[in-house]
Amino acid sequence: MNDFESFQRACCEQVDDALERWLPDEAAAGDLAAAMRHIVFSGGKRLRPTLVVAGALDVGGALPSVFDDALGAAAAVEMIHAYSLLHDDLPCMDDGQLRRGKPCAHTVFGEATALLAGDGLLTLAFEVLARHTPPGRPVGEMVALLGRASGWEGMVGGQVADLAAEGSEPDVERVRNIHDGKTAAMIAVSLQLGGLSAGAGAVDVTRLGAVGRDFGLAFQIVDDLLDVESTTEALGKAAGADADRSKMTWPAAVGVEQARTDARALVERALQAAAPGQATELMASLGTFVLGRLF
Repeated sequence: MNDFESFQRACCEQVDDALERWLPDEAAAGDLAAAMRHIVFSGGKRLRPTLVVAGALDVGGALPSVFDDALGAAAAVEMIHAYSLLHDDLPCMDDGQLRRGKPCAHTVFGEATALLAGDGLLTLAFEVLARHTPPGRPVGEMVALLGRASGWEGMVGGQVADLAAEGSEPDVERVRNIHDGKTAAMIAVSLQLGGLSAGAGAVDVTRLGAVGRDFGLAFQIVDDLLDVESTTEALGKAAGADADRSKMTWPAAVGVEQARTDARALVERALQAAAPGQATELMASLGTFVLGRLF
């Protein structure tokens, strides 16, 4: 376990406590709440919330107070990530059966309830961000950034492009656009929201966005490689699913070895743009974490 994974574990405890408080329970919302909790508490590593806190540290935030400053944003990005996974698994999308080694929500609660649970998580995320951002921080800007990253210009648009590309001849620039939307946009905004929660100015917000996009693209390239090289047991979802659905992936476009090289180069560029100071070692260990899933 490297420094980032240790830090991630500490963040998980804080974020899980907040999610437990802020998500509805079954007494209030029945199967809707159960389906929301099914995906949120299915064993995720809370990468994006951890990056929110890392973004706050990168611009000078201090432990442990940074958890209080960043917790609303951290919980919000995790809710949006969970909703995206829930919707990705629906029969009309990737038709998944397993997520993190457990049955997908639509196989447990039915497709309609799973769909609405995703809607509930998405909308609750913005409520949590607005209610739990510290006074004096630019909550309007934070809401706008998160909406853009998770919406038609970001994650949702990337998902549409991903579905439209199935069966097409792999093209690296098209894959880059898909991955920038589906994955990198939310990685980038996680760092940016953390920075804003700790008082970052415009220059740092822009820099954190660039760092996050490089880390996010590297993360998705590694995911693509793992789908080729790993097993269903190790992944907690069906291995080889990308090839089965003729997905447009980075290895399909450039080859496995070039994909490995590209992932390394993106992590190195991200680390060069990270701020010097207390977060330097944390960002370096994040790079090790991203690449260590594969290498």
